[in-house]
Amino acid sequence: MAVSGGYLIEFQRVGSIVRVSAIDPVTNTEVVIQGPATAGQETLSRAAVNKLRFVLARGQQGGPASSPRTR
Repeated sequence: MAVSGGYLIEFQRVGSIVRVSAIDPVTNTEVVIQGPATAGQETLSRAAVNKLRFVLARGQQGGPASSPRTR
């Protein structure tokens, strides 16, 4: 597990794919991405952190991440 800009990053290799989890320790929000193992940890961690920042920002704006779905 690594720390990137205040976020926790975890890498799990499954064959030729790497599963990357990014966790915000303040809100305990977690996102997961998958990518090719050949992409490198820096590229994959950057993509995971970008996704985490997107999810956190969407939650602060009151978007679908923070409100229940209605039908």
